[in-house]
Amino acid sequence: MNFSEVFKQSNQLCRVSPDGKYLATCVQYRLVVRDVNTLQILHLYTCLDQIVHMEWSSDSLFILCAMYKRGLVQVWSLEQPDWYCKIDEGSIGLVSSRWSPDGRHILNTTEFHLRVTVWSLCTKAVSYIKYPKACQKGIDFSRDGCYMALAERRDCRDYVSVFVCDDWHLLRHFETETQDLAGVEWSPNGCVLAVWDSCLEYKVLLYSLDGRLLSTFSAYEWSLGIKSLAWSPSSQFLAIGSYDGKVRILNHITWKKVTEFDHPATINNTKAVSTLSNEYMSVPVVKPDLDRANPKVGVSSMAFSSDNRYLATKNDNMACVVWVWDMQRLGLLAVLEQTSAVRCFQWDPRRPRLALCTGNAKLYLWSPAGCVSVQVPAEGGFQVQSVTWHCSGDSLILLGKEQLCLCYMEVGEEEEEEDDDVK
Repeated sequence: MNFSEVFKQSNQLCRVSPDGKYLATCVQYRLVVRDVNTLQILHLYTCLDQIVHMEWSSDSLFILCAMYKRGLVQVWSLEQPDWYCKIDEGSIGLVSSRWSPDGRHILNTTEFHLRVTVWSLCTKAVSYIKYPKACQKGIDFSRDGCYMALAERRDCRDYVSVFVCDDWHLLRHFETETQDLAGVEWSPNGCVLAVWDSCLEYKVLLYSLDGRLLSTFSAYEWSLGIKSLAWSPSSQFLAIGSYDGKVRILNHITWKKVTEFDHPATINNTKAVSTLSNEYMSVPVVKPDLDRANPKVGVSSMAFSSDNRYLATKNDNMACVVWVWDMQRLGLLAVLEQTSAVRCFQWDPRRPRLALCTGNAKLYLWSPAGCVSVQVPAEGGFQVQSVTWHCSGDSLILLGKEQLCLCYMEVGEEEEEEDDDVK
């Protein structure tokens, strides 16, 4: 592996363009755009205040910078550096801003979720969508960019509206059988919309594009329920992470549970390739304080590999461990225990290779061939807080508290044997 020099960044705002050519970073109120290969600065933009959110358009031609406290959004063009757009939401405020799939509309959610405002960069037209719900994931676009699902709350009931993104007309509007809807998410093929309830009630509802309820799944009652949800890239599996420390896998044909993955404190599965031992293993468990809000318990993070073969999970009261499951055998494949809590993990978008970090000066990689840990050769003790793969899978962006650097993977590089830090 090779590492770049270290650059400044603020608020963990560093994004690779969708086409993989550019790297945008924010430093306070400045937006810096670099060539991702040479890391030379191509453009430098100055915003009106400190940037708290930054996002590329889908075609990599525009960058959105949001300043929520001032209710402002500024948009910059790579093709025309002198052009810019300023959107001021005024006294109604701003809590969220994002691109539409076409890269020519911006969706702003106002304070108290009074409405979603759709701004057109081409025609300067403005549209308003009422009753957006303040929840975990209230807006989701289908992968092909054709449809938007919006969670709504009106008259003390939950609804979902499906809009066509071409002209923002309403395609379907239906009430959901939820007590307190927490999120919506399209399957990757865009055929099914998953809707889930708050943690107080375990319920997942699966709807077709025309609003028909296809299936309902509930694992148990009278206890904290769903904490996370993830679709497999093929749309064949829906993984549901729960507060009881289990992951339940639904299949796309009957929407019934095909298996469930537990995260036990003691592992005696001799078929699992453990990074600690070949047989029995004890996993460190932290007892959560159940009297406090948002207790550190349950499966909060899940991610499928791009080839659908593996699922990586993290159970919050076992914060130092990442579990890797084989989706063909439907069983445990590897347990990756670190010396400190795992901050972030992400699959290579092209290969079955998992990168993770723990807030120290090392990068950790796992593949079916084995594990490796690499010291980041940066002066001043670079502590890796998060990792993001380049879309080619040939490099990683490592983010520290106020710095970033790139890690380049050599072509054909083989994973080395595991390091002592990956036990």
